[in-house]
Amino acid sequence: MTKPLVISAPQPRTLDLIFTPEALGRLRATYRVAEMHQDSVASQEPATLAQVRYILGQPPLSTEAIAAMTGLRAILNVESNLLANMPYEPLFERGVHVLTTGRAFAEPVAEIGLGFALCLARGIVDADLGFRLGREQWGGEGNAGARLISGSEVGLIGFGDLGRALARLLRGFDARTRAYDPWLPPSMLREAGMEPADLGTILEESDFIFCVASATAENEGFLGVAEFARMRRGAAFILLSRAGVVDFEALMLAVSRGHIVAASDVFPEEPLPADHPVRRLPGFLCSAHRAGALDSAFKRMGDMVLEDMDLMDRGLPPLRCKRAERETVARMRSKPVERN
Repeated sequence: MTKPLVISAPQPRTLDLIFTPEALGRLRATYRVAEMHQDSVASQEPATLAQVRYILGQPPLSTEAIAAMTGLRAILNVESNLLANMPYEPLFERGVHVLTTGRAFAEPVAEIGLGFALCLARGIVDADLGFRLGREQWGGEGNAGARLISGSEVGLIGFGDLGRALARLLRGFDARTRAYDPWLPPSMLREAGMEPADLGTILEESDFIFCVASATAENEGFLGVAEFARMRRGAAFILLSRAGVVDFEALMLAVSRGHIVAASDVFPEEPLPADHPVRRLPGFLCSAHRAGALDSAFKRMGDMVLEDMDLMDRGLPPLRCKRAERETVARMRSKPVERN
């Protein structure tokens, strides 16, 4: 029998990045894999589109291209972004799954987020730099602004896969952990060991705030001057999801005034301009969107894709990847990192 056709257009990913050699061998042994640039997918001949069972990536698709893909079962977006580059309603009407592999990034991003919090709480980076320059402060002198996460009050803004991974790591610190997520009922937060709270409580009552909210049509820049002013003086704000949810100028202003300290793995422009003021801002710990970019996470994505394709081949629903929901997919505003 002719093997099912898979279109591979995972830019900026590559198949070698996503799959181990063994997993890539299984992919090619099971499917006909047609590799192409994402911009050329929709312009394929109708006869070719009619044979497509799966798409790896999230290429721009027209209504006409989707209609021609009569055998399509799933679009497997091998990032964590859901882009507004296709009409989703025809896909949902036909029962075509739109899936993301963002769960693969949750654990590594949560771990580095905890590392940021520890660095801000104990001044680890500044202490190391001081030591290398011969300006170290020994013992208690080097702990003037240090504090513990243990026994502190921690707030999470957003509680998706990343929030859940972070909550698991925080359990060992015996901290009071609250979460705000308007897309989740309070019972789900309690079941995960979190205390449901409104945004104001998170801002005003937290020593450490982790922002792990997805960027949506409703929350662009929703953390601004007023919100940062409500935070406790000296609080640590850790931005792990998307820079679009904060007014970045307001965040830098709050740090520059000494009201809070902050860490971020994401920025309004990526790559960040060499002269961007955040690069020289004391009290602001920067990371170049590397929190989830581990080879182990990329390879886990490939395993998730293969497992879900196998389930769907057998007439079963996908379970490893996260399914886009028709009520919320159009609200998502995340975008992939631009690369030079």
